[in-house]
Amino acid sequence: DREKEGGAMINIALPKGRLGEQVYTLLEKAGCPCPSIREENRRLVFENEEAGVRYFWVKPSDVGIYVERAAADIGVAGRDILLEYQPEVYELADLGVGRCRMCVAGRKGVRERPRQTLRVATKFPNIASRYYSALSRDIEIIKLHGSIELAPLLGLSDVIVDIVETGKTLLENGLELRETVVPISARLIANKVSYKFKHEEISRLCREVSALCRGEEEA
Repeated sequence: DREKEGGAMINIALPKGRLGEQVYTLLEKAGCPCPSIREENRRLVFENEEAGVRYFWVKPSDVGIYVERAAADIGVAGRDILLEYQPEVYELADLGVGRCRMCVAGRKGVRERPRQTLRVATKFPNIASRYYSALSRDIEIIKLHGSIELAPLLGLSDVIVDIVETGKTLLENGLELRETVVPISARLIANKVSYKFKHEEISRLCREVSALCRGEEEA
């Protein structure tokens, strides 16, 4: 019985797109269904009072903001978003979905010149800066918002730092992987105040979702 008589309503921020749909399926199995979320509509907020949950769709890069500022009690964000923006939230669990890598890539056969400032095109300037700082490498960050692969092809940058799933797009554009910066997957995060005042509900949900994730990995 999932009815939370007198219990706290949990507000959950889900990233729009395939990842959010995958995560919702996990949460549904964990006892937090909201049938209206699967209906064909353009709504952004969905509520199931009986299950004690309210979901809303947000842009993936905004999930951390909604959770940090308590508009959501919990949410799901890629590790890339958490590393780039470093929101003040608790990271509760690695959900094991949305797996990919943050990588360095460049044109095939073109080697870096160590003594020259490296031009790095990326959507993730903070991650790239920290990575190269740890290597004591002088870089110039070129912040782009899309078609990152184009930058080295047109001479705008020497390399790119971007998310790679299969590497197919890189190969088709004459690029090759150089290094893996960090592995990426979806993380369950919580607002720090909500975690204190809705601890029982959030902890239960975290345990059940984590168990489901482990079961799927073992299967």
